[in-house]
Amino acid sequence: MAGPKFTFKSPLTIDTSNSVIGKVKGVTFTVREFFAKDDTEAVLSIGQNVSTASNVQFANVTSSNLVKIGNIFLGDGFISSSNSVVAHTGSIVVSETATFPSMNVNGKVNYNKLEVGVTGSNTIFKSGSSIFGDDTNDKQMMTGSFGVTGSLKLNGYQINELSNDTSMTDGSSTSLPTENAVKTYLTSTGIINELTYLRKSFAHTGSITNSSTASFNAITASAPSGLTTTSEDDFMFFVNGMMIESDALTISQKSATNLELRLNTSGLGYSLESGDEVIGFGKFNN
Repeated sequence: MAGPKFTFKSPLTIDTSNSVIGKVKGVTFTVREFFAKDDTEAVLSIGQNVSTASNVQFANVTSSNLVKIGNIFLGDGFISSSNSVVAHTGSIVVSETATFPSMNVNGKVNYNKLEVGVTGSNTIFKSGSSIFGDDTNDKQMMTGSFGVTGSLKLNGYQINELSNDTSMTDGSSTSLPTENAVKTYLTSTGIINELTYLRKSFAHTGSITNSSTASFNAITASAPSGLTTTSEDDFMFFVNGMMIESDALTISQKSATNLELRLNTSGLGYSLESGDEVIGFGKFNN
């Protein structure tokens, strides 16, 4: 006599939602009722092996607290490590704003636009262009050499080169002449000698030779080509502080160190005496 068979009063319902796969005799089902009135083997699976030695993959992982992977902790808005080191091999793509207290990069950093604004405001573009500072009061300090290939603009004025053209024949409006170019050019025009001569203005005290003559241990300056020859008109002479009229005197260079002053005493109405002070002021050479 066979034993009694038991069946469920209400069926056992298995719903294979949430990525669970159900099969009976090799046929997949989604929802099925079981009454246990016959021997039926139901196989349930989740699509991959989840043993401790398996390589498990998930499309998304959601945690209300932390996700710990070895020494790495993943949380809401941060990645940290128990040994303070987070190493990465390969590429990192950052599509939003990223803040790093400090960062060491051993390879390359590829970017469309890099802005640094901690102690200053610097922008480096992928094209190679750069913006330093965001205000006219900003100062950019550099130590070492500074090389420029291309043009340079200063307050809107373009400069293409530093020119050593000593003849200034190019007439360029975008070149800055070197010190050597300016000095050589001005020297060639004679203007430096002219300016040196025009600036010469020295005072000397003479010694009384006789009642109408005084001598100075000095030499007159030679006027460069293009300027009027040095004459009495380039000097003023004083006797005891009173200026001598230019039409009452003549000067002559007696030697390399002796300039002689002769006075027309009859026209002046007085003669030189041994105690008089005679001062000459003008184009002495030194």
